[in-house]
Amino acid sequence: MTDHRRWPATPSTGFHDTIATLHMCSQIAGKICLALTPRTNHFWNIAFQVTPRGLATPPMPYGDGAFTITFDLVSHQTVVLCSNGRTASIALEPRPVADFYRLLMDALHGVGIDVRIWTMPVEVPDPIRFEQDRTHTAYDPVAAHTFFCMLLAIKPVLEQFRCGFIGKCSPVHFFWGSFDLAVTRFSGRRAPERPGADAVTRESYSHEVISHGFWPGGGAAGEPMFYAYAAPEPAGLKTAAVKPPAAFYSNEFNEFLLSYAAVRAAASPDEELTKFLTSTYSAAADLARWDRGELERTEVTA
Repeated sequence: MTDHRRWPATPSTGFHDTIATLHMCSQIAGKICLALTPRTNHFWNIAFQVTPRGLATPPMPYGDGAFTITFDLVSHQTVVLCSNGRTASIALEPRPVADFYRLLMDALHGVGIDVRIWTMPVEVPDPIRFEQDRTHTAYDPVAAHTFFCMLLAIKPVLEQFRCGFIGKCSPVHFFWGSFDLAVTRFSGRRAPERPGADAVTRESYSHEVISHGFWPGGGAAGEPMFYAYAAPEPAGLKTAAVKPPAAFYSNEFNEFLLSYAAVRAAASPDEELTKFLTSTYSAAADLARWDRGELERTEVTA
């Protein structure tokens, strides 16, 4: 049976405000990554990874070396690590995003890195430029560490789910734009063009996908949620039967949703989440007529 200590309860106070501030701070690091790394398919070059300390950018080339930026949610520092041995850190604590932006740019300059970014946040309503954002100021270390522990509990389940697919599949990675942990499977077939879509959306959905992931909540998403969707969505998916019983189709988001609280309350959270992942994938793949025999692993692995 799953050890429930791996699945922390959502804090009753401070969580959503802390997530909102972390989201904006992570977008600053993400945009630095966007500016300095070569573009790979579906913009996977800018996704973060969950590490034993928090969330980290991929290595970013600069000059004759490279560096990373990590949001260390254990010691509550933003850490810059350079291949030449130079380091810098900024305490994660209650402060306006505008101040964090200035401190991070100053820290990078101090280790010999100068980069310019577009300072408007993306994928959020009513964005405020980083250098002007004195609205997002919260940082509760307990809330931030709880969020990190959630990611540590969820990522192995998504990784195990990913192992059953041998077609094209994303890593399990964290997107700073939408602030979610995600894994995406591809059928291999082109998807219809999306008229009016921006460059990121056009490439992200250039081929048929079934995607799963986790939002920590806040804003329109409300409480922490797991999600599943197909793009394009096949006919009949909205009314498809999926597991577990707490899962439902949201007409607002055009996705299946399952609350983190419902998963955590199950006898085995790992198994409960796996039911959601496998049943929503199966429903979408069957209705979209994916060639599952060619895309899925059939042999038993150790």
